[in-house]
Amino acid sequence: MASDKQKLKEIISLDSELNKLQDVDVLLERILTEARKVTGADAGSIYIRRGDELVINYAQNDTMQAKLPPGEKLIYKVFTVPVSKKSISGYAAATGEPVNIKDVYKIPDEAPYGFDPTYDRVSGYTSRSMIAIPLRTNIGDILGVIQLINKKGPSGRATSFNKDDELMLMHFATNATVALQRAQMTRAILLRMISMAELRDPKETGQHVNRVAGYAVEIYERWAREKDHQ
Repeated sequence: MASDKQKLKEIISLDSELNKLQDVDVLLERILTEARKVTGADAGSIYIRRGDELVINYAQNDTMQAKLPPGEKLIYKVFTVPVSKKSISGYAAATGEPVNIKDVYKIPDEAPYGFDPTYDRVSGYTSRSMIAIPLRTNIGDILGVIQLINKKGPSGRATSFNKDDELMLMHFATNATVALQRAQMTRAILLRMISMAELRDPKETGQHVNRVAGYAVEIYERWAREKDHQ
């Protein structure tokens, strides 16, 4: 396993690389991949906050991926989790506090949150250790949650996430938060420009701007993904 010094060097080098990525979707997927790599997590996901709900936008699972034919990717059903203290990710979002659990099947009865084993039953996957870190802005707004599952021990069995893992994940959460803030700012600017165009000519100009914007986003996202995989 990599030493703490080596991990720190990898993170510093990665920060410089991440700053060059402009496409938010590519960036967040990369953040999740590298966060799992550094902490040794088998699976993970990033939830984005939409009002009073968390929407799972990015999910990875090495164990489940290994069961698929080469070249195929896991397909995750989009689902939402209420921002409340009842679930693990919901608790992190509701309180702004990290949650680090050694075994989700042994959560004490007095804990405010619980674990829903539905996905485990349907997929045949067994979740054990889990850590959830809120994506908090510098003014305290919660944009989402990054969650990792099943830290792999030396034998390959799931072990608990430690304090160092928690600190490193908080670092990746900061990068994810900055990326989301940038995306939200860009979206707000585009919507404002479209609104201004519609005010000038509501019959055609606004529709034209929407079409051009749609084409531009599609072309850019494809270019960004190809560039990231070079």
